[in-house]
Amino acid sequence: MGATRVQCTEAASAVIEELVRENGELLFHQSGGCCDGSAPMCFPRNEFRLGDRDVLLGEIAGCPFYMGGDQFEYWKHTHLTIDVVPGRGSGFSLEAPRGVRFIVRSRVLTSEELTELGQA
Repeated sequence: MGATRVQCTEAASAVIEELVRENGELLFHQSGGCCDGSAPMCFPRNEFRLGDRDVLLGEIAGCPFYMGGDQFEYWKHTHLTIDVVPGRGSGFSLEAPRGVRFIVRSRVLTSEELTELGQA
């Protein structure tokens, strides 16, 4: 499969698939701002405006996952696993009314993964 920067758990994938059925194409963005900005946020793809510095990390459950460029500088050596847990996150992220929220679980990329991603 090769090195990736982002993936999601089966539980997160199931919630994403439900959200896609209800809302159409989605995207994820993690800005790195305070509070909820540090959490992965889910939006309708046609309602979120990407910035010039946003970095595409990959896809989860068929949805693109972006990170703000400044935040990426801090996280560029990190692999993200997006999960879902009970609780309320941001009112702006599509999963919020379900009583769940997306979270990030992370680990440092291996030397081999960094080389494969062209970052070593």
